[in-house]
Amino acid sequence: MKLLEERIKKDGKVLSEAILKVDSFLNHQIDPQLMNEIGIEFARRFANDSISKIVTIESSGIAPAVMAGLHLNVPVIFARKQKSLTLVDHLLTAKVYSFTKQESNEISIAKKYISENDTVLIIDDFLANGQAALALAKIVTEAKANVAGIGIVIEKSFQGGAEILRKENYRVESLAQIASLADGKAVFK
Repeated sequence: MKLLEERIKKDGKVLSEAILKVDSFLNHQIDPQLMNEIGIEFARRFANDSISKIVTIESSGIAPAVMAGLHLNVPVIFARKQKSLTLVDHLLTAKVYSFTKQESNEISIAKKYISENDTVLIIDDFLANGQAALALAKIVTEAKANVAGIGIVIEKSFQGGAEILRKENYRVESLAQIASLADGKAVFK
């Protein structure tokens, strides 16, 4: 997606050969127009897949997932990382390790929101090692629902997450694929 690649070139900050900071438009401050275009693109790519729900993980996946949900006209469910007094019974859970935060969390979704009749699109902001997407896919399959695919806003191809997901037979659609973050700049595939 050229619009996204241009925004990454303009406003993204390469912090290391593994970390790209995009907090000015994606995961701290959110650009609603860009998120709308991202939602349109995910809706276009999954238009023929009979999506009935979108699943993401809090918090940076929520904005692109909501926009995709708007354009696909389906509900969006986000897995919670933090326990809540209102989210205690009948949960689908999985452990996930965050590459960026260097910590593990147990994520949870209430069972009542995903059923065996659902066809689910998983959306996340970044794909590095694939652990968040695998955890979300585990939750969806535990609910006996179908995973139609995984939509990623920014894939760091050099970290192998997409390859791991494809080996598990998941369709991965990434809007921007970064081949390298060497020399302080993002190089796209």
